[in-house]
Amino acid sequence: MSVRKRTWTTKGIEHTGWQVDYLDQNGVRRRKLFSKAVGGKTARDQARDFDKRAGAEVLDGTHVPDSETITIAEAGKLWLKSGAAANLERSTLDQRDQHLRLHIGPLAGTTKLNKITTPWVRSFQDDLRESGRSTAMIKRITVSLGSILADAQGRGLVVRNAVHEMSRARSGSKAQEKRSKAKLQVGIDLPSNDEVRAILAATTGRYRAAIVTLLFTGLRSSELRALFWEDVDLKKALVTVRRRVDRYGEIGMPKSEAGQRTIPLLPMVVNVLREWKLACPKSELGLVFPTSAGTVEPHQNLLQRGWMPTLLAAGVSAPNGKVDEKGEPILVAKYSGLHAARHWFASWCANRKEEGGLELSPKQLQTRMGHSSIQVTYDTYASLFPIVDEAAAMEAAQSALLGRTSGT
Repeated sequence: MSVRKRTWTTKGIEHTGWQVDYLDQNGVRRRKLFSKAVGGKTARDQARDFDKRAGAEVLDGTHVPDSETITIAEAGKLWLKSGAAANLERSTLDQRDQHLRLHIGPLAGTTKLNKITTPWVRSFQDDLRESGRSTAMIKRITVSLGSILADAQGRGLVVRNAVHEMSRARSGSKAQEKRSKAKLQVGIDLPSNDEVRAILAATTGRYRAAIVTLLFTGLRSSELRALFWEDVDLKKALVTVRRRVDRYGEIGMPKSEAGQRTIPLLPMVVNVLREWKLACPKSELGLVFPTSAGTVEPHQNLLQRGWMPTLLAAGVSAPNGKVDEKGEPILVAKYSGLHAARHWFASWCANRKEEGGLELSPKQLQTRMGHSSIQVTYDTYASLFPIVDEAAAMEAAQSALLGRTSGT
């Protein structure tokens, strides 16, 4: 490999640049020219940097010449094909398509893969932000971009995955983000025990069994709506999660192996389910909570017709900032999402027995919630576990070890 100065004339104007000549791992001669200063580096410095990098890549057999790389849009099409071939869920494939078609393609589709560096990714994120994308959406789009690059790496179309490199470099700041993330709070993110008692007293009609089951199993809405009667053992008081419903109403496996789990039922829940089984609409699939026509219950039905009206009837409400024709504040359900029921279940599992809870360990809670790792449980619910009285615990430990003594 060599780096040499090159001079040429175009339309009577003399230009100067630095050219790298080298042989790739296949013995093919390649040339790359640098003629402009970029990022504070002269053309000569860029040529030398490329010479070192390309030399190492050729030795490793991973070098991809500029002429053989492709654009993000082209790599994205291959990425979509990979997802379809892997039989990913329809909702996942649709999200990939939307990210590529609506966000990545319009802003960066023509960019060559070998041009993607960490500074480029930061600039791309800035473009997304300036175009009105939310912080959460930018994170999701960046993950998709990293997945596109990973797929291209596997095909030998690019050497670096700048998104993954940036993620590793930001591991410290990610830890800081976790530390600064707001903790779940009773009365704000999840109901208090008093509010749950009021909700239970107000539950009536066809959604009563579903709400009671949500509260005392911690099932996700997608898992509850995919529950079959064969998954419910009323004699042993157990419910087994084996499936979930995607946003299109299609039933499939849980996203992770941990999602398949068995949860014990309270006697009260068993009684409610026994009563509901007698009134439950017939379903060819044997669904526990189908629509009146026997099909999969949409999430919005469960939320808008079951959860929210029950909370309003229970007085678990809050003003939405608007007033009615009489000038009275308009009240809405205090907890607008079904996940509040799941959060309460987690707190109930973690609470002390003398407070009406189950006093489960974090590992036991992980199993009940169907989390893929204990870290997810800690990150989400650590604030809900009882605070230990360290002074009392230390005194008890001392007494147990040394007996009751005075002084030191």
